[in-house]
Amino acid sequence: MDNSTYTTRRGEIEHYFDRTAVAAWEKLTSDAPVGRIRASVRAGRDQMRNTLLRWLPDDLHGQRLLDAGCGTGALAIEAARRGAEVVAIDLSPTLVNLARERAPTDLGQGTIDFRSGDMLDVSLGEFDHVVAMDSIIHYGTEDAVAVLSQLAKRTRHTINFTFAPRTPLLATLISIGRLFPRGDRAPWLNPMGANRLQRLMAADVELAQGQAGKTFRVASGFYTSQALQWRRA
Repeated sequence: MDNSTYTTRRGEIEHYFDRTAVAAWEKLTSDAPVGRIRASVRAGRDQMRNTLLRWLPDDLHGQRLLDAGCGTGALAIEAARRGAEVVAIDLSPTLVNLARERAPTDLGQGTIDFRSGDMLDVSLGEFDHVVAMDSIIHYGTEDAVAVLSQLAKRTRHTINFTFAPRTPLLATLISIGRLFPRGDRAPWLNPMGANRLQRLMAADVELAQGQAGKTFRVASGFYTSQALQWRRA
């Protein structure tokens, strides 16, 4: 991984979600009324989150799960309700604080440790499962594979992640997004070709110890994302 490009991109993402878009994301991830475009994004994200949750075991008691890029914590809460010991981490301290505020006090036997920081921090320990929903979509394909490789070193079973698939519709939406004033833009997505992504994963020493499994694409208005499961052999 090119540490310079990864670090620069990580800084841009942190700045956007922690300062520029906090109010928008707080509203988007709530039940508050939103416009048509944001409603399509909300619906798409809900569908994707439910898909990733379906790919996890129904019973997570005694298992550690990393929610890499936890945002406001919706997925972490559901995993904890299944009994998981969840570490939920995000680059944005503001979003993490919001996630703490929204988390219910009764999670049964599950727990959530909310943290702000880098999902690649080795001090987080090892995990049975990792979920990375829309948290590598802003990186180039090579950097994204390098991130997955580092996560795989500390993952016993599965990594369930999403990427922005390279489609004509997504290319059009990105072009439209670039018309907005720079201060209002989200960090640009880096669409990936699914075949190339999987070839690079298969060529990686760590990821080659497992294999790509389930995949599912969500296309909901202005939200397009594809889920892929990596499972350790």
